Amino acid sequence: MSAASGKVLDELYATLLARRDADPNQSYVASLYRSGIDAILQKIGEEAIETVIAGKSPDDAALVGELADLWFHTLVLMAARGLPPETVTAELARRMGRSGLEEKAGRHQSPPIRR
Repeated sequence: MSAASGKVLDELYATLLARRDADPNQSYVASLYRSGIDAILQKIGEEAIETVIAGKSPDDAALVGELADLWFHTLVLMAARGLPPETVTAELARRMGRSGLEEKAGRHQSPPIRR
């Protein structure tokens, strides 16, 4: 990930945290938080399905749009749970250089996440 990409994720995450206490009538993110984790998870599921559908299409712009929606709502979940983006990037970094099959077999042995 480029430094610019990391900066975008960090800035978006900070904005999502700031919206926790916003008026749900004025902020989509605040309305998601108010609706609870199940509503956030449902939205991630919807966006995942839309991403799959867009992935079957040759329209790259549609796929990028759906991926952005999926990442956005995933970041909302992370903010709701207090998990900053670096917790995921650290896990990805830990997995780098390992066989995907080896990594998958060893997942049950992953160290606990520190907050």
